[in-house]
Amino acid sequence: MSELKNIVNKILENGKGILAADESTGTMTKRFDGVGVPSTPENRLLFRETLFCSSEMKNCIGGVILYDETIKQTSSKKNKIPELIEGMGSCAGIKVDTGAKSLAGSPNEKITEGLDGLRDRLKEYFKLGAKFTKWRGVYNISKDFPSKLSIHSNAHALARYSALVQECNMVPIVEPEVLMDGDHSAKECFNKTSEVIKKCFEELILHKVDLKGVILKPNMILAGNKSKEKISNEEVAKLTMDCLKSSVPSEVPGIAFLSGGQSELEATENLNLINKLNKTGFIMSYSYGRALQQGALKFWSKNIKDIEGTQKVFNHRAKMNTLAAQGKWSKEIESR
Repeated sequence: MSELKNIVNKILENGKGILAADESTGTMTKRFDGVGVPSTPENRLLFRETLFCSSEMKNCIGGVILYDETIKQTSSKKNKIPELIEGMGSCAGIKVDTGAKSLAGSPNEKITEGLDGLRDRLKEYFKLGAKFTKWRGVYNISKDFPSKLSIHSNAHALARYSALVQECNMVPIVEPEVLMDGDHSAKECFNKTSEVIKKCFEELILHKVDLKGVILKPNMILAGNKSKEKISNEEVAKLTMDCLKSSVPSEVPGIAFLSGGQSELEATENLNLINKLNKTGFIMSYSYGRALQQGALKFWSKNIKDIEGTQKVFNHRAKMNTLAAQGKWSKEIESR
């Protein structure tokens, strides 16, 4: 299993992070509609390839999570997308769940599906060049949620997924996302996230998953987006560190945060403050989608042929997050 740990280290070494470019066609269409670009397979590929060929990929991005459509596409240089990513010194990964559906027994909550036929799909993705995978469980916070049923069901699915992925010699990203939607306090987020993560690791251990070959992709501890409570970035960092120190086994090599609705700047600043506090053995990095791409997408939409300008915007954001993953970011560097 040391091979899996080597993959984790390659993905997260020297402040590198993960570009989450695994949006489904539906999500990508919403993003493109928002900036007035037609969502065709060609345009989706053009935007993604523009990012994958950016110069800072080599210094900042250790892994790229792809969607099923993208991993099978061929770049404008006539090489397969995983080969293109590998040529930039990064690892290709793949989202393998099939989405969150209503949970039987608690229809207001979600269970992530995709275990049926997963072993065969993993073999195919491995042949296509994937080195790691992603599966996302989602949890709501309210007076009644997340329920024990939701916490147990999603943890069980994440563990079964992880065991199958490691069996196929790939690294599983375990993503239990406690959503920031709602009016909950940061303390409630802390309590629920701690419970969710602890249960995930209980199940991972039960399913004999090698924790040294896993990346955890959690949310940061935030008050709900409809909450009246306003907490400082410093408090977000402290609560997040306290939660992870008490919930994540020390064998886990790396934690790559999701941005979860934060703005590009918030996601960078909070990651930086977390790393200033990080005295653990965990690598604390990023696995951002919107918080890495939003500025580049807005710029690109004005002229989809301006590849260089789009890459400049993406390069800056990637560089800022890699500095933050080392606790070296500042507002002065951001605005240079």
